[in-house]
Amino acid sequence: MSNLARIIRHLYASRAGLEAAANAVPPGYWQKPPRAGAWSAAEVIAHLIMVEGAITDGAIRLVRGAAPRVPLWKRLHLPAWLAGWRGIRARTPILLDPKLVGEKEEMLAQLAGLRRRTLGLLEETHERELSVYRWPHPFLGSLNFYQWFEVVAYHEARHTKQVREIIESFQE
Repeated sequence: MSNLARIIRHLYASRAGLEAAANAVPPGYWQKPPRAGAWSAAEVIAHLIMVEGAITDGAIRLVRGAAPRVPLWKRLHLPAWLAGWRGIRARTPILLDPKLVGEKEEMLAQLAGLRRRTLGLLEETHERELSVYRWPHPFLGSLNFYQWFEVVAYHEARHTKQVREIIESFQE
C-alpha cells in the first residue's frame, strides 16, 4: 500500500505554499499577466482548479468499478516529482476555462473546497488498496491512484513557483 499519510502531508504543504504566494499577489495584479502571452495569477489558480478537479473526478469514477488490467509495459512512467519541475515549460493539454477566472477570495475558496473534496476521497478510501487503479498522464505515463495525488501536490508546487515569478515580475 502507498504511504497515504505522506501524500496527504505533501498536499497540505503544497497548498500552504500556494496560499502564501497567492496572498502575496498585490491588489490590482491578480488578473494582470506579467507579459503578453503569460498567465496571470488568477489564470494559474483557474488551471489548478481544473486539473485537481479533473483528477479527483476521474479517480472517483475509476474506483467505483473494477480495476482495469494493465500490462506491465504499460505501467511505465516518469517520477511524479517531475510535475513540480519548472525546467521545462510544458503546454497544458487542458484549455483554460476563462469562466473560472475571478476575484482572488472567490477563487481561493473554490480551490479550498476542491481540496476538501480531494482529501475526503483519500479519507473514505484509505482502507482500500488502490494502487491497481491506473490511468495515463499526458507527460509522465501510466500513474496509479496514489501517484496521481502526488502529482497534484507537485503540480501545485510548480505553479506556486510560477505565482512567485509573476509577483517578482511586477516588482521589477
